[in-house]
Amino acid sequence: MEIRQLEALVGISEHGTFSSAAEALGTVQSNISNRIARLETELGCELVDRATGAITESGTVVVNRSRRILAELSAIAADVHELNSEVRGLVSVGMIGTAGRWVVPLLLEAQRKQFPHISLRITEGTNSVIEPQMVSGQLDLAVLAWPVTAPELAESDLYREDLVLIIDRTHPFAEQEQVSMADVATLELLLPYPGTPLRREIDDAARDANVALTPLLEIDGLRTIASLTFDGHGPSILPSTMLSTHLRPKFAAVPIEGIVQRRVVLARRRFGFPAAPVRAINALLSQVVHDARQVPEGVVVPAEQS
Repeated sequence: MEIRQLEALVGISEHGTFSSAAEALGTVQSNISNRIARLETELGCELVDRATGAITESGTVVVNRSRRILAELSAIAADVHELNSEVRGLVSVGMIGTAGRWVVPLLLEAQRKQFPHISLRITEGTNSVIEPQMVSGQLDLAVLAWPVTAPELAESDLYREDLVLIIDRTHPFAEQEQVSMADVATLELLLPYPGTPLRREIDDAARDANVALTPLLEIDGLRTIASLTFDGHGPSILPSTMLSTHLRPKFAAVPIEGIVQRRVVLARRRFGFPAAPVRAINALLSQVVHDARQVPEGVVVPAEQS
């Protein structure tokens, strides 16, 4: 089994076709085909369905292992560079949307000053999108909403943020200092998809208040929910950071009695030793959040990071 065979399989998984993988790896399609054929012969199974071009079930197992192997090889070079020169390399970070709006600028500024030879790649998405990419090795670190469900991942607290009712200023609730879950239950709401971290927090609060909420629409994506609310399609329960300053004249963020703050955590893979650039960005992420001079309204950063 050769490294270039594993690179070829991962290339097909990431780019979709033999020709695209060849282009990404700087070779020709026939070389990719030969590498995959030899790997399939050695393992005694089909890794790529030639009819559809899709990775088979066996191929998916090999791809996931291969990503970890290739990451370890990359880490060797990065660790040697750390001993002999400045830390350098690529770090891929997953980020939920509400964190990205204010954490990414802080991280980028600090990274440029402290680790100018590290390249960052940010992937924005929900927990349901980011967690599998963390487990498979496509991402090195992630800022996620708690709880993190994948057992392969460990997390530490970054900050907490208020969950509020986002509603048009013309609605009577917009004038209140606080609303109850019973008040919220009278509305048709744009809600996160059932089972997502934020929806669990909302459902727990409704259950504790002995009320049932009425979904107008359920969506796995806070940015889409916010966009629909701001376009006038209905109120929603969202982190307070979703309401930008320029939108506050038209929309109110009303605190909700009995709903807990959302925990936002920094996640990493539980097993394996991360490369020097990943260790550096992991520490830097915690540092920039903890040391931030200004945080969005409704965000609370613990005095000490766990």
